[in-house]
Amino acid sequence: MPKTKAFDEYRDRYETWFERYKAVYESELKAIRQLLPAGRGLEVGVGTGLFASALGISDGVEPSTVMAELALARGVHVCRGRAEKLPYHSGTFDYGLMVTTICFVDNPRRAIRELGRVVRSGGFVIMAFVDKASPLGQVYLKFKKNDVFYRKAVFYSVAEVTAILERGGFLIQDARQTVFGQLDDIKEIQEPRPGTGTGGFVVLRAQKR
Repeated sequence: MPKTKAFDEYRDRYETWFERYKAVYESELKAIRQLLPAGRGLEVGVGTGLFASALGISDGVEPSTVMAELALARGVHVCRGRAEKLPYHSGTFDYGLMVTTICFVDNPRRAIRELGRVVRSGGFVIMAFVDKASPLGQVYLKFKKNDVFYRKAVFYSVAEVTAILERGGFLIQDARQTVFGQLDDIKEIQEPRPGTGTGGFVVLRAQKR
């Protein structure tokens, strides 16, 4: 069952987080943009549309009606659905994007297989997530039980996400990392760095075999 209860009840708190940490949000957007392919994209777990609308992605899937209302208001065409069963025909999109969604899906491997189905041959998956092995990831793990959103989340390392993508028929092409340091200390947009290991927010681009 999708973990939507907290997002339904605390949508305004979710939006406020991005206002409070605007430089973090803009840093994450910058890292994603560097690896975002051309063409028609789908964001799975589109939430309130903060990322899709900023990145020019017109389609999104979201299980929370409350969150989807804001995404629609931001101009994103939202379909109700789950990552494990996407409501689209095979080969519809040039790429699929998931931003901090993998930690909330019930079955990540099935979700990646579904993305592989709706993405065309040679298309891409862009996976953006909090790396649990990073310094920031360790902080999230320590305090997640007290967080209304992350209480039921399952965080993954870069190695674990890479393995899930490869088993789903994707080959990792490139990686970016950002969010260096404590969130409250980040006041300016950070320049993404290649690779992984120190940034709390990691973006992987993988191509469908």
